[in-house]
Amino acid sequence: MNEISTRHKAAIGIGLVIADSFFFSLMTLFVRLTGDIPTIQKCFFRNAFAALIAVAALSRTEEKFHIRKGSLPGLLARSISGGLGMILNFYAIDRIGLADANILNKMSPFFAIIASIFILKEIPKRSDWIAVVIAFIGAVFIIKPSANMASVYALFGLIGGLGAGIAYTFVRKLGQQGERGPVIVAFFSIFTSLLCLPSMIIDFHPMSRLQWLFMILAGLSAAGGQFTVTAAYKYAPAKNISVFDYAQVLFASIWGAVIFDELPDRFSVIGYVIVISCAVGRWAYLMRSERSR
Repeated sequence: MNEISTRHKAAIGIGLVIADSFFFSLMTLFVRLTGDIPTIQKCFFRNAFAALIAVAALSRTEEKFHIRKGSLPGLLARSISGGLGMILNFYAIDRIGLADANILNKMSPFFAIIASIFILKEIPKRSDWIAVVIAFIGAVFIIKPSANMASVYALFGLIGGLGAGIAYTFVRKLGQQGERGPVIVAFFSIFTSLLCLPSMIIDFHPMSRLQWLFMILAGLSAAGGQFTVTAAYKYAPAKNISVFDYAQVLFASIWGAVIFDELPDRFSVIGYVIVISCAVGRWAYLMRSERSR
């Protein structure tokens, strides 16, 4: 009975992770659909909507907005790295294929392996280093290094994945210190909104009703992603189900093909296969190691 219950919870967790992937792919779609609005302006409104939802959730908790002692440095580091990563990711979304931008952002788990050496003092295993090297080979196929601007924009997308990987490592550290998830989300959303505010004021572009609609939908989609991924990890450990988050690349590929008539070239497809196969292989290795204990 316990085994069936565990499998049932894992199935729910997987379903929620796939739902989170769907929501975040929608976020990238709506960010692209907002058109020629400056990247900083898009980041501001995406985070402002998330901040409102996170603050509303925190206000209903017993501890309200209390931050644990010693958490502030980690919250700032998570917010700076995550905020810069998001800006670069949004910049890439507007300039390269939607699927390419999504898969480059999904390099974050491999960057987190490297970041954990310096932030968590964890020494990666040989299998982790092999996974990092293979994943970066896949990224090279997607970026297609050359002198043209498309490669530069793709490189920005990869650096955005670096920022996200560092941010996720700090989130893990904050969790080990006992900091609450809603506090981490609210602090990040408010900080990033304030980070973008001066530039947005200086270079604000008026938005049409349709652009406002897409911006609101991007914020709601991001909130949907945050809620579903948080719920997913209540049902199953991240290491067991996080690999299914790569479904976001499939959804993004569909949006790119159907709405923007984007078809990845053969090199990008090879890169997708390498990165996703590497992630799945690493997940399978971890699961096998866990069962053999």
